[in-house]
Amino acid sequence: MTQSAAGAETEFVWAALGGDPALLPRVSTVARPGALDARLPVRQLARACVGACALTGAELAALRSGRDVPEVRVDDGSVATAFVSERHLLVDGRAPVNFAPLSRFWRTADGGVRTHANYPHHRARLLSALGLPGDASVDSVAAHLAERSAVDVEDTVYAAGGLAVALRTAKEWAAHEQGAAVAQRPLLTSERIGDAPVRALAPLAGAPLLPAAGVRVLDLTRVIAGPVATRTLALLGADVLRLDAPRLPELPDQHADTGFAKRSTTLDLATDRRAFEELLAEADVVVTGYRPGALDRFGLTPRALAERRPGLVVAQLSAWGGYGPWAGRRGFDSLVQVATGIAEIEGSAERPGALPAQALDHGTGYLLAAAVLRSLTEQAEEGGTRLVRLALAQTATWLMNGLVRERSSAGAAYTPDPWLAERDSALGRLRYALPPVSFTNGPEDWSRPPSPWGTDSARWA
Repeated sequence: MTQSAAGAETEFVWAALGGDPALLPRVSTVARPGALDARLPVRQLARACVGACALTGAELAALRSGRDVPEVRVDDGSVATAFVSERHLLVDGRAPVNFAPLSRFWRTADGGVRTHANYPHHRARLLSALGLPGDASVDSVAAHLAERSAVDVEDTVYAAGGLAVALRTAKEWAAHEQGAAVAQRPLLTSERIGDAPVRALAPLAGAPLLPAAGVRVLDLTRVIAGPVATRTLALLGADVLRLDAPRLPELPDQHADTGFAKRSTTLDLATDRRAFEELLAEADVVVTGYRPGALDRFGLTPRALAERRPGLVVAQLSAWGGYGPWAGRRGFDSLVQVATGIAEIEGSAERPGALPAQALDHGTGYLLAAAVLRSLTEQAEEGGTRLVRLALAQTATWLMNGLVRERSSAGAAYTPDPWLAERDSALGRLRYALPPVSFTNGPEDWSRPPSPWGTDSARWA
């Protein structure tokens, strides 16, 4: 175990967020061999995302408390444990099921394809696109795909609203039109999209320091990356209300893992517009994680939100980015790894591998939370309505621009036990990963366990 200052990756993220470089010496890192070991620099990415997020929280806490910016400590052990929080979760001793049988890599006639079918509607669309019955077995799907080309499967399944991507090398992704479009983009974008007065944030007092206290966040995200971002904002004191469509329940274990300190309600945006507008009228932040354009028909474009609620922070997350030929496509971490060449780098063309965590999801989640916190700081100084955008594919490009290295043999030095905790909840007895975002006098755990999905009222606390 060694301790050092913030590295080049943290400096890069902090600059992308528009942070003051003079604050970087406040960040220190505890290195632990074996944590998130991979050929790609996953450990460095994870440190940078968490460290920058913690520094944005510390910066806002200092602004609101009148104190110096607290010291930030990034521990590889805590970070590595949190980056696989969904694997550490236990509910009454039961381990979660993270991938359904049809969410896997398959051999095709000319290579391979990765599918995602964790949600029932995605499974149904996948099988329908392939012309297979709803009860098709893994073996029958494998036999069918073995006779088709990977790109043909990719196009056919996406056209039917399902999820599948062909295995590509990094070189093939760079030559792909979407890959080229992603490569031209920065890690994240932040812009002012409207005028609004300077945000008046109440002074902070007492302990722990909660920089987002009093901030109301409408959480329209699903799966991992977006919910990790809003879970982090909730850790730091925000009142986070997650909204889901009644007909699209979240996977129970996924919801339990990412629901800490948040409330969960259901709202049909097509029929409950008045209820939504009442929530929006008092919201400070809206975070969306659906594919680009999916919520536009409900008046949830950034410009429309800015007109109705000046001074808002709008944070948008997508898989592939809101541009290029794949702008409207759904995606997940596992699919982005396969499409961009990460899976080939971590394994081979014959046997694709994977990152040691869904690092694109978790890393982008902490980046998204950091971008929101920086926007709140900027609003407290300059006012304005803010828009931040991130994409899993942009995070993947950043990761792949790092030096590829061989795995080390020091994996035994890291154990997650010090960063796991237990508590009772309405869902049962939970074992869970503690939050990795840490600064002096900041929170060490979430204020409350997750609520059962959709059981809270559609109103602010």
